[in-house]
Amino acid sequence: MSVDSALRASLRAQAREFAGDVLAHARAVTDPLPTATERYRATRPFYRQMVEAGFLRRLIPQALGGDGTGASATAALAEELVAGDPSVALNLFSTGLGLAPLLRAGSPAQRARFLPPFLATTGTPLASLALTEPGGTANLDEPGGLRTTARRHDDHWILNGEKQWVSHATGWDGTGPDLMTVVCRAGDEPDPRRSLALLLVPGPIQGLVVTEILEPLGHRAHLLPRFSLVDVRVPTANLVGEVGDGLGIVGAAFGGALIGACAAGVMRAAFDVALQFARTDRRGGPVPVIDHQGVGFLLADVKTRIEAVRSLTARACAALDRGSPGAEELSVHAKVFGSETAVQVLVDLMRVIGVDSYGHHLPLAGLIQDALAYPLFSGGNIGFRRRRLQALLADPAYDPWSTMDED
Repeated sequence: MSVDSALRASLRAQAREFAGDVLAHARAVTDPLPTATERYRATRPFYRQMVEAGFLRRLIPQALGGDGTGASATAALAEELVAGDPSVALNLFSTGLGLAPLLRAGSPAQRARFLPPFLATTGTPLASLALTEPGGTANLDEPGGLRTTARRHDDHWILNGEKQWVSHATGWDGTGPDLMTVVCRAGDEPDPRRSLALLLVPGPIQGLVVTEILEPLGHRAHLLPRFSLVDVRVPTANLVGEVGDGLGIVGAAFGGALIGACAAGVMRAAFDVALQFARTDRRGGPVPVIDHQGVGFLLADVKTRIEAVRSLTARACAALDRGSPGAEELSVHAKVFGSETAVQVLVDLMRVIGVDSYGHHLPLAGLIQDALAYPLFSGGNIGFRRRRLQALLADPAYDPWSTMDED
């Protein structure tokens, strides 16, 4: 076993133990609470324990002072934590998404100013990437695809616009996260290739107006508001990169391979429940359910699909870690195939158990609600991810089997 593999196995074991000892108890705390805000705030002690365990530092590269060693290690962490509780795990990885532009394209001065709270192993720091708007942002690369504006006024940008489905936008207390990265259109240039920009907005945010708390189908302990930014003043020094760099920075922030890992975690959690049921429940018959060929074959097929998603995700992450040319394509495959497989797997596992799986006294009903989000995350499989594949296929220089070099 290589040094990297050994370190990854150690991280996986640590995360698996944490998920079983800590996160497995989160749903019992959050589910009974009546509002999304209450459920979200109830995750704070669990989030704090993830920070104290060093998992947030794992999302920040070692070169920037964290403990992150690449996509493969992050995927192992995500799979294990999501298997423990998808909502609480999403809270952690949403902070990682919020930090991604700063980590990838921030200046040394910006990193020195904004990263320290996220490098500590105390507190509950939150970061947020404010991209999605009412009406959608699938056409981010088209004029009019993004409507939030930033106008220069002396040594500040003035932000105005509406956003929604943005993780951690409220922060724990409604005044915003510790750091919000806002995707906006700077100035009057309509072409996003010359106008899209990202601004770092530290909390508390003056001019953040929460207009609605959205009630998602799944991830019930994860808060997703609709809000306005009204004359929010941001120093010009908080611009990430240059005006016009936004498209590339945003595209790089949404890594598809991580969704493949999350999908694997949800499928694993559901498979454990269904397998235990099949081994122990007779449904009034003479033998355990698993002794019936139809059930046994279905479970075998499901396990094959879970392993396929895990393997594809591992290939994508390895390619990302090596900086290989096929990394982009493999990441999109991991996201699309992993997320859509997860939904079908949850349906099939519910078929194994039958109507009892339809109630929330078993976790499968909640897990399928969580899994339904994965085809929609990171721009959605049709609106964003498959467009990337289509662009590759349409390129005359595209070699469809270059990904074989990643084996």
